[in-house]
Amino acid sequence: MNITDILTSLAHRPIDAVRALPQLSVEQLNAHPGNHPNSIAWLLWHSGREADIQLSQLSGQPQLWEQFRERFNLGELGDSMGYGHSAEQARAIVADDQHLLVDYLEACMNALSDYATALDEKQLDEIIDRNWEPAVTRGVRLVSIIDDAAVHVGQAAYAAGALG
Repeated sequence: MNITDILTSLAHRPIDAVRALPQLSVEQLNAHPGNHPNSIAWLLWHSGREADIQLSQLSGQPQLWEQFRERFNLGELGDSMGYGHSAEQARAIVADDQHLLVDYLEACMNALSDYATALDEKQLDEIIDRNWEPAVTRGVRLVSIIDDAAVHVGQAAYAAGALG
């Protein structure tokens, strides 16, 4: 197994996890367990946005969000990633369609998988961000994107279980 096979396999883990979520009502999707500002809808939306935005920066391709923006109907706030959202902003991310959230995340992770498959080891080792110590390579950034999506989908699964 080579590194792109590993990245491709990892990129599909959040997809498998989000597909395994139980069907949630609109109220459950937008509930705030423990009065936390991040709902399941926010967690799933954020998982897609962070992957989409960062992948667009890496690949130079347009964000998939352009195809989803109108369907989400979140206004300018939907164009953000979610990092640094105030409690009020996080609570403003409301979705009434679980399938839309799943479709967006799946599209983003599939795009990441396709992108990773086209890279060779030299491209994966390329330093793309010197603002960190150690500097971040393209491969490390891809792992970070996948990890963030997996963690947030896991949080959504936990919250969904707590609600059920």
